Amino acid sequence: MSDRKILIADKLGESGIAALEAAPDVAYDIRTGLTKAEILEAIREYSAVIVRSATTIDRDVIDAGENLLVIGRAGAGVDNIDVEAATRRGIIVTNTPQANSIATAEQTMALMLSVARHTAHAHGSVAIGGWDRSRFTGIELADKTLGIIGFGRIGREVARRARSFSMEVIAYDPYVTEQAAREQSVTLVELNTLLGRSDFVTLHCALSPATENLIDKAAIEKMKQEAILINAARGGLIDESALAEALASGRLRGAGIDVYAEEPPGSGHPLIGLPNVVHTPHLGASTAEAQSDVAEQVVSQVLDALRGDGIRNSVNFPFSMDKETAPWLELATAMGKVQFAMAPARIERIEIEARGDGVSDNIRAIATGVLAGVMSSFLPNSVNLVNAPALASDHGIAVSQSEGIGSLDYPNMISCRVFWDGGDRTVAGVVFGGIEGRIVQVSKYHLDARPHGIVLLMLNNDVPGVIGEVGTLLGVHQVNIAEWRLGRDEVGGHALSFINLDNQPSENLMAELRDLPAVEKAMVVVL
Repeated sequence: MSDRKILIADKLGESGIAALEAAPDVAYDIRTGLTKAEILEAIREYSAVIVRSATTIDRDVIDAGENLLVIGRAGAGVDNIDVEAATRRGIIVTNTPQANSIATAEQTMALMLSVARHTAHAHGSVAIGGWDRSRFTGIELADKTLGIIGFGRIGREVARRARSFSMEVIAYDPYVTEQAAREQSVTLVELNTLLGRSDFVTLHCALSPATENLIDKAAIEKMKQEAILINAARGGLIDESALAEALASGRLRGAGIDVYAEEPPGSGHPLIGLPNVVHTPHLGASTAEAQSDVAEQVVSQVLDALRGDGIRNSVNFPFSMDKETAPWLELATAMGKVQFAMAPARIERIEIEARGDGVSDNIRAIATGVLAGVMSSFLPNSVNLVNAPALASDHGIAVSQSEGIGSLDYPNMISCRVFWDGGDRTVAGVVFGGIEGRIVQVSKYHLDARPHGIVLLMLNNDVPGVIGEVGTLLGVHQVNIAEWRLGRDEVGGHALSFINLDNQPSENLMAELRDLPAVEKAMVVVL
């Protein structure tokens, strides 16, 4: 049986279960409805956990997950997961933002239409024998203004559908460019402007400390008289008591609510029972198609992450892993290890530059790799690509990134300059053929070194006989040389050697190397 086990803590579509059944290298358990105490006990044996919105993966659960590597969220929102705690533990958190976009957008339109035309309440009236047509006179969507708060994938799908109803669409999202909005025929505006102009307001942003109770009493006061509010995103985005008051007083025309701050809502919930509210029980992603897509995607992403085959849709991993990125990432990590090994004092600041077409696209991956190399050198077994940036920040290491134009010698190159109290050093590297990473510069020394395996770094006076003396000592101690690359600053000056070894040199050997008259520094780094 595989030692990689996945816990399915919430209901998962059959297509996802089938994908797990077809995976020969993992085992899985379906254990839904666990209490907090039960999941704290269970999580210790699993490498990954898959949840929907019912199960909370908080700091306690993460700390208890001794073997936890991946948390998969079958859905877009991750407010039931402590992402910061997972990041600091180096645990990947992945979600499925694309899978339910269409379903949630359609649910949003259904709520808009139902509230505008009193569909649900009219149905209930007819069902008990009523036929009061005048009581259910509604309004049209055509020529009305729709304000979308949060213009991500779902917000954009809603905009497409709203335009087909001849609605004017405006949006508020501080993280979206005006160009991206224009491509969707949508105008970006400030939040207060959106609230004041919109006949319909729909929420499609994530729940965070910054957005909790985003629509509160003050925001409602800024909304258009008799506007309609729709929420198929997260319940915590709305002050539900303030909304109930506005609906009861007629300040707002109506609301369509699919999500609640606490689910299911209690019997005393202020919105339940209001005649101008349409309620649904968190059905945004509840279509057969979305359930199948979500299940397949989250399982595929968790399996890929566990296998090291790539990381997709991670909310705490700053880039996507693919075949083009991997060689640059590997090179950058090695450069970070070399920098740490050679730094004579605590590294205080790191400047990272990517030069050339294509390389600059991977600047975030490169920066993360450098930090992982630096941090793992003094925090072994606790650093990976997920938590390296956070750990570097915790240790007061400032990081900057920049892009430049490639040089004539190397059209694509990355460089890493580290600073310590009283000095700095630059290490530069290239990837040849998109596959083979090489370190081509260490400060003023130019060379062509393979940054893999056991490496002996040596600085010596550029005098005759050094290579022979060093080679003899390595041979006496049964250490084989795989490759020797050397650069020097000037004839008779200093030389820097980058020597790939087949086996680890002993402390006695290193002491003898350092005792050689021409050798100024010698150290071993494993890349």
